[in-house]
Amino acid sequence: MTAPDSSSALSMAKTRDGAEIAYRIIKGQGPGRIALVHSLAMDNEFWDRAAAHLTQAGDVLVFDCRGHGRSTKSAGPYTVEQFAGDLADVLDAVGWDKTSVAGASMGGCIALAFAAAYPERVLGLGLVDTTAWYGEKAPEQWEERAQKAVESGMAVLVGFQKARWFSKAWADANPEVVEGAVQVFLKNDLDCYVETCRMLGRADKRDALPGFTFPTRIAVGSDDFATPVAMAEAMHKAIPGATLRVLPGAAHLTPMECPEEVAEELRQIMIGR
Repeated sequence: MTAPDSSSALSMAKTRDGAEIAYRIIKGQGPGRIALVHSLAMDNEFWDRAAAHLTQAGDVLVFDCRGHGRSTKSAGPYTVEQFAGDLADVLDAVGWDKTSVAGASMGGCIALAFAAAYPERVLGLGLVDTTAWYGEKAPEQWEERAQKAVESGMAVLVGFQKARWFSKAWADANPEVVEGAVQVFLKNDLDCYVETCRMLGRADKRDALPGFTFPTRIAVGSDDFATPVAMAEAMHKAIPGATLRVLPGAAHLTPMECPEEVAEELRQIMIGR
């Protein structure tokens, strides 16, 4: 299946604090809607491989989170609640009162924050390669990663990221996809990257999970060392009626490595399952 045309022009939506968020809507054939939130240091094109398998169920909205891509590079500190508010403002701009929402890694944290703050707007929730909380040592661990970038530049993190993003066999077979992700990563604004790392270190949406009443599907790679299966299992246990799918052999960025399998899960919430 051909990926959506990622070269199409982005539109801009203004947020409540005046920031501008770059977004695009990939038109589909079905009646469903889904908004997709990308991983840390990626941009809206992160979802293109999976979106190609979602349009049969409906329209797909992708966007550049604050501090990423072509969206406003505002000063920190950031919070996942602020990023969730940005998504709400984008949805207002396009006239979507309700939608399914899904995110991967950082995007999953933001999707959780959106679901907690705007439950009446959520038709279904997809949590891919993500966690509600990175753990007690998270602030120090994320700060350490941020400071490596400050001291030596984003390039110093590329080897570390590639080893976590994709399984080795898949990366060896798909070097062009890996290199595309690396180039997006290297273009990040350093100050925004630092503030986003700190945001993830502070993020904790565990208390919200038991109150979710919409269909929720969780997917994670079996070899995801960034947000391991145990983190997915914790969310699965806490969210009433949630499903969990472990993708054998896959690493952290499954929407790029396993787009068809991830799309299978997200299509289900687009059609209300």
